Amino acid sequence: MKTLITAALPYANGPLHFGHIAGAYLPADAYARFQRLIGNEVLFICGSDEHGVAITLSAEGAGRTPKEHVDHFHQVLQNFFQTMNISFDHYSRTTWEGHVEPTQGYFRDLLKNGYIEEKVTDELYSEKEGRFLADRYVTGICPKCGFEEARGDECPKCGASYEATDLKNPRSKVTGAPLTLKPTKHWFLRFDLFKEQLTEWLQKKKWKSNVMQFAQNYIDDLKPRAITRDSDWGIPVPLEGAKGKVLYVWFDAPIGYISATKEWALKKGSPDAWKTYWCDPETQLVNFIGKDNIPFHAIFFPAMTMGQDEPYKLVDELPANEFYHLGGKQFSKSEGNTIDLKAFFKDFSPDQARYAIAANAPETQDSSFTWEDFETRCNSELLGKYGNLVNRVLVFTQNKCDGTMPPYGDLGHDDEKFLEKIEELPKKIHEAYAHFHLRKATQIIMELAQEANVYFDHKKPWKDPEGMGTTIACCLRALDVLALISYPVIPETAEKLWRLLGNETLLKDQEWNQVLETAIPPNRVFPKPEILFTRVEAS
Repeated sequence: MKTLITAALPYANGPLHFGHIAGAYLPADAYARFQRLIGNEVLFICGSDEHGVAITLSAEGAGRTPKEHVDHFHQVLQNFFQTMNISFDHYSRTTWEGHVEPTQGYFRDLLKNGYIEEKVTDELYSEKEGRFLADRYVTGICPKCGFEEARGDECPKCGASYEATDLKNPRSKVTGAPLTLKPTKHWFLRFDLFKEQLTEWLQKKKWKSNVMQFAQNYIDDLKPRAITRDSDWGIPVPLEGAKGKVLYVWFDAPIGYISATKEWALKKGSPDAWKTYWCDPETQLVNFIGKDNIPFHAIFFPAMTMGQDEPYKLVDELPANEFYHLGGKQFSKSEGNTIDLKAFFKDFSPDQARYAIAANAPETQDSSFTWEDFETRCNSELLGKYGNLVNRVLVFTQNKCDGTMPPYGDLGHDDEKFLEKIEELPKKIHEAYAHFHLRKATQIIMELAQEANVYFDHKKPWKDPEGMGTTIACCLRALDVLALISYPVIPETAEKLWRLLGNETLLKDQEWNQVLETAIPPNRVFPKPEILFTRVEAS
Protein backbone atom coordinates (compact mmCIF):
# COMPACT_ATOMS: atom_id res chain seq x y z
CA MET A 1 0.00 0.00 0.00
CA LYS A 2 1.20 3.53 -0.79
CA THR A 3 1.26 5.70 2.33
CA LEU A 4 1.75 9.45 1.93
CA ILE A 5 2.66 11.01 5.28
CA THR A 6 2.86 14.75 5.85
CA ALA A 7 3.85 16.71 8.93
CA ALA A 8 2.66 20.30 9.36
CA LEU A 9 5.00 22.75 7.63
CA PRO A 10 6.86 24.61 10.40
CA TYR A 11 6.91 28.39 10.08
CA ALA A 12 10.39 29.67 9.18
CA ASN A 13 10.23 32.54 11.64
CA GLY A 14 11.96 31.04 14.66
CA PRO A 15 13.36 27.80 16.11
CA LEU A 16 11.24 24.81 17.08
CA HIS A 17 10.85 23.36 20.57
CA PHE A 18 9.74 20.04 22.07
CA GLY A 19 6.10 21.17 21.93
CA HIS A 20 6.28 21.09 18.14
CA ILE A 21 8.04 17.72 18.17
CA ALA A 22 5.36 16.19 20.41
CA GLY A 23 2.52 17.68 18.41
CA ALA A 24 3.34 16.54 14.89
CA TYR A 25 6.88 15.50 14.05
CA LEU A 26 7.69 12.62 16.42
CA PRO A 27 4.28 10.93 15.91
CA ALA A 28 4.71 11.31 12.14
CA ASP A 29 8.24 9.95 12.20
CA ALA A 30 7.37 6.93 14.36
CA TYR A 31 4.44 6.16 12.05
CA ALA A 32 6.61 6.51 8.93
CA ARG A 33 9.29 4.22 10.37
CA PHE A 34 6.66 1.65 11.36
CA GLN A 35 4.95 1.78 7.94
CA ARG A 36 8.29 1.18 6.21
CA LEU A 37 8.97 -1.80 8.49
CA ILE A 38 5.65 -3.45 7.67
CA GLY A 39 6.45 -3.18 3.96
CA ASN A 40 4.32 -0.25 2.80
CA GLU A 41 5.56 2.15 0.14
CA VAL A 42 6.07 5.27 2.23
CA LEU A 43 6.67 8.88 1.24
CA PHE A 44 7.21 11.19 4.24
CA ILE A 45 7.00 14.86 3.22
CA CYS A 46 7.51 18.19 4.96
CA GLY A 47 9.06 21.60 4.38
CA SER A 48 9.41 25.14 5.71
CA ASP A 49 6.41 27.49 5.52
CA GLU A 50 8.04 30.75 4.41
CA HIS A 51 5.47 33.39 3.49
CA GLY A 52 3.28 35.77 5.49
CA VAL A 53 3.40 39.18 7.12
CA ALA A 54 4.94 37.80 10.32
CA ILE A 55 8.08 36.97 8.38
CA THR A 56 8.32 40.40 6.73
CA LEU A 57 8.03 42.14 10.10
CA SER A 58 10.44 39.79 11.90
CA ALA A 59 12.92 40.16 9.04
CA GLU A 60 12.79 43.94 9.40
CA GLY A 61 13.40 43.66 13.12
CA ALA A 62 16.38 41.38 12.50
CA GLY A 63 17.82 43.64 9.80
CA ARG A 64 17.34 41.03 7.09
CA THR A 65 15.39 40.77 3.86
CA PRO A 66 12.51 38.28 4.05
CA LYS A 67 14.50 35.86 1.87
CA GLU A 68 17.57 36.11 4.13
CA HIS A 69 15.30 35.58 7.13
CA VAL A 70 13.67 32.42 5.82
CA ASP A 71 16.99 31.08 4.51
CA HIS A 72 18.35 31.37 8.04
CA PHE A 73 15.44 29.66 9.76
CA HIS A 74 15.01 27.04 7.03
CA GLN A 75 18.51 25.87 7.95
CA VAL A 76 17.75 26.08 11.69
CA LEU A 77 14.64 23.93 11.21
CA GLN A 78 16.45 21.38 9.06
CA ASN A 79 19.28 21.09 11.59
CA PHE A 80 16.86 20.47 14.43
CA PHE A 81 14.97 17.79 12.51
CA GLN A 82 18.29 16.09 11.73
CA THR A 83 19.24 16.23 15.41
CA MET A 84 15.93 14.61 16.37
CA ASN A 85 16.34 11.94 13.65
CA ILE A 86 13.11 12.80 11.86
CA SER A 87 13.28 10.59 8.76
CA PHE A 88 11.70 12.78 6.05
CA ASP A 89 11.99 11.39 2.55
CA HIS A 90 12.03 15.00 1.40
CA TYR A 91 12.13 18.34 3.21
CA SER A 92 11.20 21.26 0.99
CA ARG A 93 10.27 24.94 1.37
CA THR A 94 7.52 27.16 0.02
CA THR A 95 9.96 29.64 -1.53
CA TRP A 96 11.23 27.10 -4.05
CA GLU A 97 10.18 28.12 -7.56
CA GLY A 98 8.05 25.00 -8.15
CA HIS A 99 5.65 25.99 -5.37
CA VAL A 100 4.22 28.89 -7.41
CA GLU A 101 2.53 26.83 -10.16
CA PRO A 102 0.43 24.44 -7.99
CA THR A 103 -0.55 27.28 -5.63
CA GLN A 104 -1.71 29.55 -8.42
CA GLY A 105 -3.33 26.50 -10.03
CA TYR A 106 -5.44 25.98 -6.91
CA PHE A 107 -6.56 29.63 -7.10
CA ARG A 108 -7.39 29.43 -10.81
CA ASP A 109 -9.49 26.27 -10.48
CA LEU A 110 -11.41 27.66 -7.51
CA LEU A 111 -12.05 30.89 -9.42
CA LYS A 112 -13.09 29.09 -12.61
CA ASN A 113 -15.41 26.80 -10.70
CA GLY A 114 -17.24 29.67 -9.02
CA TYR A 115 -15.82 29.42 -5.51
CA ILE A 116 -13.97 32.77 -5.39
CA GLU A 117 -15.48 36.24 -5.34
CA GLU A 118 -13.88 39.67 -5.49
CA LYS A 119 -14.73 42.30 -2.87
CA VAL A 120 -13.58 45.79 -1.89
CA THR A 121 -13.33 46.16 1.88
CA ASP A 122 -12.05 48.79 4.28
CA GLU A 123 -8.90 47.63 6.05
CA LEU A 124 -6.53 49.23 8.56
CA TYR A 125 -3.65 51.03 6.89
CA SER A 126 -0.48 52.58 8.31
CA GLU A 127 0.58 55.70 6.42
CA LYS A 128 3.88 55.67 8.31
CA GLU A 129 4.72 52.10 7.29
CA GLY A 130 3.01 52.31 3.90
CA ARG A 131 1.07 49.05 4.30
CA PHE A 132 -2.10 47.38 5.48
CA LEU A 133 -1.74 45.57 8.80
CA ALA A 134 -3.24 42.21 9.78
CA ASP A 135 -5.08 42.03 13.12
CA ARG A 136 -2.13 40.45 14.93
CA TYR A 137 -0.12 43.64 14.31
CA VAL A 138 -2.86 45.98 15.47
CA THR A 139 -3.66 47.23 18.97
CA GLY A 140 -6.21 49.75 20.26
CA ILE A 141 -9.13 50.37 22.60
CA CYS A 142 -11.58 47.50 23.07
CA PRO A 143 -14.98 48.39 21.55
CA LYS A 144 -16.74 46.45 24.35
CA CYS A 145 -15.00 47.33 27.63
CA GLY A 146 -12.68 50.22 26.75
CA PHE A 147 -9.44 48.42 27.66
CA GLU A 148 -6.68 50.46 26.03
CA GLU A 149 -4.28 47.65 25.06
CA ALA A 150 -6.73 45.33 23.29
CA ARG A 151 -5.38 43.03 20.58
CA GLY A 152 -6.50 43.19 16.98
CA ASP A 153 -8.87 40.25 17.26
CA GLU A 154 -9.57 39.80 20.96
CA CYS A 155 -9.59 41.74 24.23
CA PRO A 156 -7.40 40.08 26.90
CA LYS A 157 -9.38 41.88 29.64
CA CYS A 158 -13.02 41.10 28.81
CA GLY A 159 -12.48 38.25 26.31
CA ALA A 160 -14.54 39.87 23.55
CA SER A 161 -13.88 38.85 19.93
CA TYR A 162 -14.25 41.36 17.11
CA GLU A 163 -12.77 42.54 13.81
CA ALA A 164 -9.65 44.72 13.99
CA THR A 165 -11.61 47.45 12.23
CA ASP A 166 -13.93 47.65 15.27
CA LEU A 167 -11.10 48.88 17.55
CA LYS A 168 -11.16 52.48 18.70
CA ASN A 169 -7.99 54.50 18.07
CA PRO A 170 -6.24 51.59 16.29
CA ARG A 171 -2.48 51.78 16.00
CA SER A 172 0.43 49.70 14.74
CA LYS A 173 1.74 47.24 17.29
CA VAL A 174 5.18 47.57 15.71
CA THR A 175 5.62 51.35 15.40
CA GLY A 176 2.72 52.76 17.41
CA ALA A 177 1.64 54.76 14.34
CA PRO A 178 -2.09 55.57 14.05
CA LEU A 179 -4.09 53.54 11.52
CA THR A 180 -6.84 54.61 9.18
CA LEU A 181 -9.43 52.70 7.18
CA LYS A 182 -8.61 52.45 3.51
CA PRO A 183 -10.47 50.54 0.78
CA THR A 184 -8.64 47.63 -0.81
CA LYS A 185 -9.62 44.87 -3.22
CA HIS A 186 -9.37 41.24 -2.16
CA TRP A 187 -10.53 37.79 -3.20
CA PHE A 188 -12.66 35.66 -0.89
CA LEU A 189 -13.07 31.90 -0.94
CA ARG A 190 -16.72 30.87 -0.58
CA PHE A 191 -16.24 28.21 2.07
CA ASP A 192 -19.98 28.39 2.75
CA LEU A 193 -20.57 26.66 -0.60
CA PHE A 194 -18.73 23.55 0.65
CA LYS A 195 -20.81 23.01 3.82
CA GLU A 196 -22.87 20.08 2.52
CA GLN A 197 -19.97 18.34 0.78
CA LEU A 198 -17.70 18.72 3.82
CA THR A 199 -20.39 17.45 6.18
CA GLU A 200 -21.00 14.30 4.09
CA TRP A 201 -17.26 13.68 3.78
CA LEU A 202 -16.62 14.14 7.50
CA GLN A 203 -19.43 11.80 8.50
CA LYS A 204 -17.47 8.92 6.96
CA LYS A 205 -14.39 9.64 9.09
CA LYS A 206 -13.49 7.87 12.32
CA TRP A 207 -11.05 10.45 13.60
CA LYS A 208 -10.37 11.25 17.23
CA SER A 209 -13.33 12.92 18.95
CA ASN A 210 -11.38 16.14 19.57
CA VAL A 211 -10.65 16.49 15.83
CA MET A 212 -14.23 15.70 14.78
CA GLN A 213 -15.73 18.14 17.27
CA PHE A 214 -13.35 20.91 16.25
CA ALA A 215 -14.11 20.33 12.57
CA GLN A 216 -17.88 20.17 13.01
CA ASN A 217 -17.88 23.44 14.94
CA TYR A 218 -16.08 25.11 12.03
CA ILE A 219 -18.47 23.71 9.42
CA ASP A 220 -21.45 25.12 11.30
CA ASP A 221 -20.00 28.63 11.01
CA LEU A 222 -18.43 28.55 7.54
CA LYS A 223 -18.47 31.84 5.66
CA PRO A 224 -16.48 33.51 2.86
CA ARG A 225 -12.88 34.10 3.93
CA ALA A 226 -10.27 36.39 2.40
CA ILE A 227 -7.49 34.43 0.73
CA THR A 228 -5.39 37.41 -0.44
CA ARG A 229 -3.58 40.25 1.24
CA ASP A 230 -1.60 43.36 0.30
CA SER A 231 2.09 42.46 0.29
CA ASP A 232 5.03 41.81 -1.97
CA TRP A 233 6.13 38.71 0.00
CA GLY A 234 4.19 35.64 -1.05
CA ILE A 235 2.70 33.89 -4.06
CA PRO A 236 1.31 36.56 -6.43
CA VAL A 237 -2.40 36.47 -7.26
CA PRO A 238 -2.43 35.28 -10.92
CA LEU A 239 -4.82 37.90 -12.29
CA GLU A 240 -4.68 41.12 -14.26
CA GLY A 241 -5.04 44.11 -11.95
CA ALA A 242 -3.78 42.21 -8.90
CA LYS A 243 -0.39 43.89 -8.56
CA GLY A 244 0.74 44.02 -4.94
CA LYS A 245 -1.65 41.21 -3.94
CA VAL A 246 -0.42 37.83 -2.71
CA LEU A 247 -2.20 34.69 -1.55
CA TYR A 248 -2.61 34.38 2.20
CA VAL A 249 0.02 32.19 3.84
CA TRP A 250 -2.60 29.78 5.23
CA PHE A 251 -3.85 29.25 1.65
CA ASP A 252 -0.45 28.49 0.13
CA ALA A 253 1.10 26.52 3.02
CA PRO A 254 -0.83 23.20 2.74
CA ILE A 255 -0.34 23.22 -1.03
CA GLY A 256 3.32 22.98 0.00
CA TYR A 257 2.74 19.27 0.62
CA ILE A 258 2.01 18.86 -3.10
CA SER A 259 4.82 21.11 -4.31
CA ALA A 260 7.25 19.35 -1.95
CA THR A 261 6.26 16.02 -3.48
CA LYS A 262 6.79 17.50 -6.95
CA GLU A 263 10.28 18.61 -5.91
CA TRP A 264 10.98 15.11 -4.54
CA ALA A 265 9.91 13.64 -7.90
CA LEU A 266 12.15 16.04 -9.84
CA LYS A 267 15.17 15.25 -7.66
CA LYS A 268 14.53 11.58 -8.10
CA GLY A 269 14.56 12.04 -11.89
CA SER A 270 10.92 11.07 -12.39
CA PRO A 271 8.94 14.35 -12.68
CA ASP A 272 5.50 12.69 -12.77
CA ALA A 273 6.13 10.38 -9.79
CA TRP A 274 4.27 12.79 -7.47
CA LYS A 275 1.00 11.84 -9.21
CA THR A 276 1.35 8.22 -8.12
CA TYR A 277 0.74 9.52 -4.59
CA TRP A 278 -1.43 12.63 -4.91
CA CYS A 279 -3.68 11.48 -7.75
CA ASP A 280 -4.14 7.82 -6.81
CA PRO A 281 -7.34 7.23 -4.78
CA GLU A 282 -5.74 4.10 -3.31
CA THR A 283 -3.02 6.16 -1.59
CA GLN A 284 -3.44 6.46 2.17
CA LEU A 285 -2.87 10.17 3.04
CA VAL A 286 -2.06 10.91 6.69
CA ASN A 287 -1.64 14.53 7.87
CA PHE A 288 0.14 14.84 11.23
CA ILE A 289 -0.60 18.19 12.85
CA GLY A 290 -0.91 19.96 16.18
CA LYS A 291 -4.24 21.02 17.66
CA ASP A 292 -4.02 24.57 16.30
CA ASN A 293 -3.87 23.27 12.72
CA ILE A 294 -7.11 21.25 12.83
CA PRO A 295 -9.38 23.74 10.98
CA PHE A 296 -6.88 24.16 8.14
CA HIS A 297 -6.46 20.41 7.57
CA ALA A 298 -9.96 19.18 8.43
CA ILE A 299 -11.93 21.97 6.72
CA PHE A 300 -10.08 24.64 4.71
CA PHE A 301 -7.59 22.56 2.72
CA PRO A 302 -10.13 19.76 2.00
CA ALA A 303 -12.60 22.40 0.75
CA MET A 304 -9.91 24.00 -1.41
CA THR A 305 -9.12 20.55 -2.84
CA MET A 306 -12.78 19.71 -3.46
CA GLY A 307 -12.85 22.75 -5.75
CA GLN A 308 -10.01 21.48 -7.96
CA ASP A 309 -10.13 19.94 -11.44
CA GLU A 310 -7.07 17.80 -10.62
CA PRO A 311 -8.14 14.67 -8.64
CA TYR A 312 -5.95 15.38 -5.62
CA LYS A 313 -6.19 13.08 -2.61
CA LEU A 314 -8.21 14.24 0.39
CA VAL A 315 -6.81 13.40 3.81
CA ASP A 316 -7.67 9.93 5.13
CA GLU A 317 -6.28 10.16 8.65
CA LEU A 318 -5.79 13.29 10.75
CA PRO A 319 -4.15 12.28 14.05
CA ALA A 320 -3.92 15.76 15.61
CA ASN A 321 -2.36 15.92 19.07
CA GLU A 322 -3.19 18.31 21.89
CA PHE A 323 -0.65 20.80 23.26
CA TYR A 324 2.64 19.81 24.91
CA HIS A 325 3.90 22.31 27.47
CA LEU A 326 7.00 22.87 29.57
CA GLY A 327 6.26 22.44 33.26
CA GLY A 328 2.55 23.09 32.75
CA LYS A 329 3.06 26.38 30.89
CA GLN A 330 3.35 27.14 27.18
CA PHE A 331 6.84 27.11 25.70
CA SER A 332 7.68 30.82 25.50
CA LYS A 333 11.01 32.43 24.74
CA SER A 334 9.77 35.87 25.80
CA GLU A 335 8.67 34.55 29.19
CA GLY A 336 11.79 32.45 29.66
CA ASN A 337 9.92 29.15 29.61
CA THR A 338 12.28 27.35 27.25
CA ILE A 339 14.87 24.62 27.07
CA ASP A 340 18.30 25.49 25.70
CA LEU A 341 18.37 22.71 23.11
CA LYS A 342 22.03 23.25 22.21
CA ALA A 343 22.98 22.57 25.82
CA PHE A 344 20.38 19.80 26.09
CA PHE A 345 21.91 17.74 23.31
CA LYS A 346 25.39 18.10 24.79
CA ASP A 347 24.16 16.17 27.83
CA PHE A 348 21.39 13.95 26.45
CA SER A 349 20.75 11.87 23.33
CA PRO A 350 18.00 12.34 20.73
CA ASP A 351 16.60 8.93 21.70
CA GLN A 352 16.27 10.00 25.34
CA ALA A 353 14.30 13.05 24.21
CA ARG A 354 12.21 11.04 21.73
CA TYR A 355 11.33 8.40 24.31
CA ALA A 356 10.42 10.88 27.07
CA ILE A 357 8.20 12.86 24.67
CA ALA A 358 6.54 9.72 23.27
CA ALA A 359 5.93 8.27 26.73
CA ASN A 360 4.01 11.39 27.70
CA ALA A 361 2.54 12.25 24.28
CA PRO A 362 -0.41 14.68 24.33
CA GLU A 363 -2.68 12.32 22.39
CA THR A 364 -6.00 12.98 24.12
CA GLN A 365 -5.20 15.89 26.43
CA ASP A 366 -2.48 18.46 27.02
CA SER A 367 0.67 17.17 28.69
CA SER A 368 4.02 18.58 29.77
CA PHE A 369 7.74 18.03 29.64
CA THR A 370 9.20 18.20 33.15
CA TRP A 371 12.80 17.58 34.13
CA GLU A 372 11.68 15.19 36.88
CA ASP A 373 9.71 13.06 34.42
CA PHE A 374 12.57 13.15 31.91
CA GLU A 375 15.03 11.92 34.54
CA THR A 376 12.69 9.13 35.61
CA ARG A 377 12.09 8.01 32.02
CA CYS A 378 15.83 7.94 31.32
CA ASN A 379 16.96 6.27 34.55
CA SER A 380 14.10 3.97 35.51
CA GLU A 381 12.96 2.91 32.05
CA LEU A 382 15.60 3.40 29.34
CA LEU A 383 18.50 2.55 31.66
CA GLY A 384 16.85 0.50 34.41
CA LYS A 385 14.69 -1.73 32.20
CA TYR A 386 15.81 -1.56 28.55
CA GLY A 387 19.54 -0.88 28.91
CA ASN A 388 19.93 -3.11 31.95
CA LEU A 389 18.33 -6.06 30.17
CA VAL A 390 20.50 -5.67 27.09
CA ASN A 391 23.69 -5.35 29.10
CA ARG A 392 23.12 -8.25 31.49
CA VAL A 393 22.05 -10.66 28.72
CA LEU A 394 24.85 -9.78 26.30
CA VAL A 395 27.57 -9.70 28.99
CA PHE A 396 26.38 -13.07 30.32
CA THR A 397 26.41 -14.44 26.76
CA GLN A 398 30.00 -13.27 26.32
CA ASN A 399 31.19 -14.64 29.65
CA LYS A 400 29.29 -17.91 29.87
CA CYS A 401 28.31 -18.83 26.27
CA ASP A 402 31.56 -17.88 24.49
CA GLY A 403 29.77 -14.90 22.92
CA THR A 404 27.69 -17.14 20.64
CA MET A 405 24.02 -18.02 20.25
CA PRO A 406 23.30 -21.13 22.36
CA PRO A 407 20.77 -23.77 21.32
CA TYR A 408 17.28 -23.57 22.86
CA GLY A 409 17.49 -27.12 24.20
CA ASP A 410 14.52 -28.51 26.09
CA LEU A 411 11.97 -25.80 26.88
CA GLY A 412 10.28 -25.85 30.25
CA HIS A 413 6.88 -24.38 31.10
CA ASP A 414 8.38 -21.01 32.13
CA ASP A 415 10.38 -20.80 28.90
CA GLU A 416 7.33 -21.52 26.75
CA LYS A 417 5.21 -18.96 28.60
CA PHE A 418 7.95 -16.34 28.15
CA LEU A 419 8.28 -17.06 24.42
CA GLU A 420 4.50 -16.80 24.07
CA LYS A 421 4.68 -13.35 25.68
CA ILE A 422 7.41 -12.36 23.22
CA GLU A 423 5.07 -13.33 20.38
CA GLU A 424 2.05 -11.56 21.88
CA LEU A 425 3.56 -8.11 22.56
CA PRO A 426 4.58 -7.33 18.95
CA LYS A 427 0.93 -7.85 17.93
CA LYS A 428 -0.14 -5.31 20.57
CA ILE A 429 2.47 -2.76 19.57
CA HIS A 430 1.63 -3.25 15.87
CA GLU A 431 -1.91 -2.19 16.76
CA ALA A 432 -0.64 0.79 18.79
CA TYR A 433 1.61 2.11 16.02
CA ALA A 434 -1.05 1.57 13.35
CA HIS A 435 -3.57 3.64 15.33
CA PHE A 436 -1.20 6.46 16.35
CA HIS A 437 -1.01 5.41 20.02
CA LEU A 438 2.62 6.31 20.61
CA ARG A 439 2.28 6.52 24.38
CA LYS A 440 0.86 2.97 24.44
CA ALA A 441 3.76 1.81 22.25
CA THR A 442 6.34 3.01 24.80
CA GLN A 443 4.49 1.11 27.54
CA ILE A 444 4.63 -2.10 25.49
CA ILE A 445 8.35 -1.63 24.81
CA MET A 446 8.98 -1.38 28.53
CA GLU A 447 6.61 -4.26 29.24
CA LEU A 448 8.74 -6.53 27.07
CA ALA A 449 11.96 -5.32 28.71
CA GLN A 450 10.47 -5.83 32.17
CA GLU A 451 9.09 -9.30 31.34
CA ALA A 452 12.54 -10.34 30.14
CA ASN A 453 14.23 -8.93 33.25
CA VAL A 454 11.80 -10.81 35.50
CA TYR A 455 12.32 -14.03 33.48
CA PHE A 456 16.12 -13.67 33.68
CA ASP A 457 15.96 -13.12 37.46
CA HIS A 458 13.55 -16.00 37.96
CA LYS A 459 15.59 -18.45 35.90
CA LYS A 460 18.93 -17.49 37.56
CA PRO A 461 21.08 -18.84 34.70
CA TRP A 462 24.24 -18.26 36.78
CA LYS A 463 23.01 -21.02 39.15
CA ASP A 464 21.72 -23.41 36.47
CA PRO A 465 24.49 -24.68 34.17
CA GLU A 466 22.15 -27.20 32.49
CA GLY A 467 19.31 -24.79 31.70
CA MET A 468 21.55 -21.76 31.17
CA GLY A 469 21.66 -22.08 27.37
CA THR A 470 17.87 -22.24 27.11
CA THR A 471 17.42 -19.17 29.32
CA ILE A 472 19.96 -17.13 27.37
CA ALA A 473 18.55 -18.24 23.99
CA CYS A 474 15.10 -17.08 25.08
CA CYS A 475 16.50 -13.76 26.37
CA LEU A 476 18.38 -13.15 23.11
CA ARG A 477 15.14 -13.77 21.24
CA ALA A 478 13.53 -11.11 23.45
CA LEU A 479 16.32 -8.65 22.54
CA ASP A 480 15.81 -9.37 18.85
CA VAL A 481 12.12 -8.48 19.16
CA LEU A 482 12.86 -5.54 21.47
CA ALA A 483 15.11 -3.96 18.84
CA LEU A 484 12.37 -4.29 16.22
CA ILE A 485 9.44 -2.92 18.22
CA SER A 486 11.41 -0.01 19.71
CA TYR A 487 12.88 1.16 16.39
CA PRO A 488 10.09 3.64 15.51
CA VAL A 489 10.58 5.47 18.83
CA ILE A 490 14.30 5.15 19.57
CA PRO A 491 15.88 4.34 16.18
CA GLU A 492 19.54 4.96 17.05
CA THR A 493 19.39 2.69 20.10
CA ALA A 494 17.43 0.00 18.26
CA GLU A 495 19.95 -0.03 15.41
CA LYS A 496 22.79 -0.31 17.92
CA LEU A 497 21.08 -3.23 19.67
CA TRP A 498 20.44 -4.88 16.29
CA ARG A 499 24.16 -4.65 15.53
CA LEU A 500 25.07 -5.99 19.01
CA LEU A 501 22.98 -9.04 18.13
CA GLY A 502 25.41 -9.79 15.32
CA ASN A 503 23.40 -8.45 12.40
CA GLU A 504 25.35 -6.96 9.51
CA THR A 505 22.31 -5.40 7.84
CA LEU A 506 20.44 -2.31 9.05
CA LEU A 507 17.28 -2.75 11.06
CA LYS A 508 15.57 0.01 9.07
CA ASP A 509 15.85 -2.16 5.94
CA GLN A 510 14.16 -5.19 7.53
CA GLU A 511 10.57 -6.37 7.21
CA TRP A 512 8.54 -6.58 10.42
CA ASN A 513 7.10 -10.07 9.98
CA GLN A 514 10.35 -11.48 8.66
CA VAL A 515 12.22 -10.37 11.79
CA LEU A 516 9.51 -11.91 13.97
CA GLU A 517 9.56 -15.17 12.01
CA THR A 518 13.35 -15.52 11.73
CA ALA A 519 15.30 -16.88 14.69
CA ILE A 520 18.86 -15.84 15.48
CA PRO A 521 20.99 -18.53 13.77
CA PRO A 522 22.63 -21.13 16.04
CA ASN A 523 26.25 -20.37 16.96
CA ARG A 524 26.04 -16.78 15.70
CA VAL A 525 28.97 -14.83 17.16
CA PHE A 526 28.05 -11.59 18.93
CA PRO A 527 30.33 -8.55 19.09
CA LYS A 528 31.58 -7.19 22.39
CA PRO A 529 28.68 -5.65 24.37
CA GLU A 530 28.36 -1.87 24.66
CA ILE A 531 26.44 0.28 27.14
CA LEU A 532 23.28 1.74 25.56
CA PHE A 533 22.31 4.22 28.30
CA THR A 534 23.97 5.83 31.31
CA ARG A 535 22.40 7.46 34.36
CA VAL A 536 21.40 11.08 33.91
CA GLU A 537 20.90 13.95 36.34
CA ALA A 538 18.43 16.31 34.75
CA SER A 539 16.41 17.94 37.52
